[in-house]
Amino acid sequence: MKIPVVELSNCNRCGVCADLCPSAFQMTDAGFVWVADLPEYPEAEVDEAIKHCPEDCISWQFS
Repeated sequence: MKIPVVELSNCNRCGVCADLCPSAFQMTDAGFVWVADLPEYPEAEVDEAIKHCPEDCISWQFS
């Protein structure tokens, strides 16, 4: 299974990932990205978030 991960130390908290794929990425009240625990992730939407992340801090992890 593929799981999206965010390298928070590189994240600038722009929110692009949450805008493009709100089912997988959410912004916390503190402004950090949180990856939802889903049984399956919408691959096309996550790929768009990866593509448009200005810091290139989102990737797929294979479990």
